[in-house]
Amino acid sequence: MGVALGLLVTLGCLIGGFVAMGGHVAVLIQPWEFVIISGTALGTFLCANPLPNVKETGGAVLEALLGKAPTDRDYLDVLALMYALMRELRSKPSGEFEVQIDAPKDSPIFQAYPNMQKNPELVGFVCDYFRLILIGNARTHEIEALMDEEIHTISRDSLKPYHSLVGVADGLPALGIVAAVLGVIKAMGALDQSPEVLGHLIGSALVGTFAGIFLSYSVFGPIATKVKILREKRNRLYVIVKQTLLAFMNGAMPQIAIEHGRKTISSKYRPTIDAVETETVMVGSAPEPAKAAA
Repeated sequence: MGVALGLLVTLGCLIGGFVAMGGHVAVLIQPWEFVIISGTALGTFLCANPLPNVKETGGAVLEALLGKAPTDRDYLDVLALMYALMRELRSKPSGEFEVQIDAPKDSPIFQAYPNMQKNPELVGFVCDYFRLILIGNARTHEIEALMDEEIHTISRDSLKPYHSLVGVADGLPALGIVAAVLGVIKAMGALDQSPEVLGHLIGSALVGTFAGIFLSYSVFGPIATKVKILREKRNRLYVIVKQTLLAFMNGAMPQIAIEHGRKTISSKYRPTIDAVETETVMVGSAPEPAKAAA
């Protein structure tokens, strides 16, 4: 919604201002200039990126257009799931708990949070580190270092579409100049024509420069930034899991451990303590066993 509104305002002000200055919109309709620019940009994009990244970039652009950022429900589900798993680990033998993380799709705990099931990478991240805790001889600082490295890798991979779009945005002004040069070459072949015809050809060529700069700074650049913002928000879910598990491994009770995770959420989107307590109360109200976390 935000991207669509922004583009609408941009085009409205651009075309409205041009018309108010006495310009004719028909002059801007130069389809072959746009074919040269967009086609060349697409070709270079395909040359520079492997097919999986091309597909992921398409998905990332769709996410940006739809504004698919983590919601309050997503944050609450992560915290509630972590609380449920920590309670289960403290209250059940390791063999019974291991069943939950070995087959999360069949686990009643994971099934209680359908939003998590839509993010299999995050579910795998959670299960992997609970499995390391079960082993029993993993030290907290080693787990923290491993988590940091994995989160860095996840972040780098998730931002590949952003870097691809930035590359396209950076190249569009130059491609606009290429289209303009081709238009000027065409105009030079018509020097024997009337000034009116020659002026029309030169004006058409300059549309290429305009289109390249406009598409770069008003379309692809902002969309790339939106992709980066949304992907970084999604990556924050991994940090929540990390901080919660580290607190748990250091001996914190589940209710305290999820507070460590909650505090890593930006204050603008952070659920309240009461909201988190309401979610975790649904997990169960049985007293916590006295044994410490592994």
